[in-house]
Amino acid sequence: MKRAIPMRGKTSSRRSTAAHLAAISFDPESGMPLYRQLYFAIREAILANRLQPGARLPATRTLAQDMNLSRNTVVSAYEQLLAEGYLDGRTGAGSYVSTVLPEDLLNARQAPAADRVKESPGPSLSARGKRLAALREASGTMPKPFSPGLPELVAFPFEEWARLLARRWRSPPRSFLVGGDPSGYRPLREALAEYLGAARAVSCGPDQILIVSGAQQAVDLAARTLLDPGDEVWMEEPGFGGTRGALIAAGATLVPVPIDVEGISVVQGLRASPAARMACVSPSHQYPLGVTMTLRRRLELMDWAQSADAFILEDDYDSEYRYAGRPLAAMQGLDEDGRILYIGSFSKVMFPGLRIGYIVVPEPLIDAFRSVRRLLDSHPSAVPQAALADFMTDGYLTAHIRRMRALYAERQQALLDAIPAGLLDLSPHDSGMHLVGFLPDDCDDIAISRKAAEAGVIAPPLSSYYRGASARRGLLLGYAGVSDAEMRTASARLTDVLAATQGVGL
Repeated sequence: MKRAIPMRGKTSSRRSTAAHLAAISFDPESGMPLYRQLYFAIREAILANRLQPGARLPATRTLAQDMNLSRNTVVSAYEQLLAEGYLDGRTGAGSYVSTVLPEDLLNARQAPAADRVKESPGPSLSARGKRLAALREASGTMPKPFSPGLPELVAFPFEEWARLLARRWRSPPRSFLVGGDPSGYRPLREALAEYLGAARAVSCGPDQILIVSGAQQAVDLAARTLLDPGDEVWMEEPGFGGTRGALIAAGATLVPVPIDVEGISVVQGLRASPAARMACVSPSHQYPLGVTMTLRRRLELMDWAQSADAFILEDDYDSEYRYAGRPLAAMQGLDEDGRILYIGSFSKVMFPGLRIGYIVVPEPLIDAFRSVRRLLDSHPSAVPQAALADFMTDGYLTAHIRRMRALYAERQQALLDAIPAGLLDLSPHDSGMHLVGFLPDDCDDIAISRKAAEAGVIAPPLSSYYRGASARRGLLLGYAGVSDAEMRTASARLTDVLAATQGVGL
């Protein structure tokens, strides 16, 4: 595919080329070598058709003098342009803009492929792949106020953490480098068993703990081991999208079960699916509503699991952050029938990028879970686990949680003080890392959330956490990772958005 070469005099063409090259400017502070800057400038001029096909470029010595550059700089730029096909070198006659550019060749190759796409739909996804690709769950934790689940990162003791990691990397044992236990590093599991028993009343030994790369992998592992495709699972309504996605990926059929003031409604679950194989709950601090499941409801749920030969997946995602009294005991400590699998992670108590979580399984299931865990990805990375075991046994983890508990309580109050009354129905809560600000039922929380995002504030809409029709409208406001300065700025922006969308004058 050749570009048409305009017919004009050689003198006019050379003057035009010289003028375009004379207009090139360089930025000595950019950190990019001068020859690269010259290369990109000439290439851009060629692609924009400011340097016409067939135009002759000045000799390297001439251009170097005109631009006050070293000749080697110009030679290097020309050589790269020649190598990539933007210039043609003619022996004894200089360098010319190529009449066939690399982009022209690329488009020529791609055109037949585009024609074939029109004729054929191409490779197709599996039915499950289509369902998963259609999911539009939020991915990751956005480092902006008021991102739910984002912990305070600046105050984390990174110096101590770096020292512990460096110590483990200095002379790692061979087992760290070539393999590992599919259940995870045993000293970490021992430290976890001790910690969970003391802090959460979880009844387990280190053999019952498997280390995974976050809570979602724990859900996936449980689903792969205990569920067949199509098995029904009670899912809290509203509920956490990450859990929902992991279950759908495993082929489960989700049964939304509403949340009331006592937690998941077992009565409603029995009506919808009495023979469900599993129930996924967050009893200590339901996500996203923050409801704490009562003891009566916990016992009711456990009775159902025993009679239905079902399992309970207990997600204890942020239970450490309770601001009135000691953290509530986990439901797993009440289990006498081996029906409850307990899930936790270090994303909230340390930082999300660590990607270390765990699942506590009943003793009869240990061997099965180990086998499935080995099939998924053989074993978790050993060195971060070893550093984390040191972090726990040396007392850094409990000290950090204690400091963050006091800080988060202050930040929750700061959020309550910063949002004017009447714009959001915002009430204090004795635990967690976010609050739900409820809106009138006729408000479009999705539109308000979008406006807030445009203003630089992350406030997910409550309605997006419902699988069915949303019962309530509102915004999730994470306060844990928001500094004092960010709190003032973000609150003011959110207040402006709320006032504008609700037609309220401030």
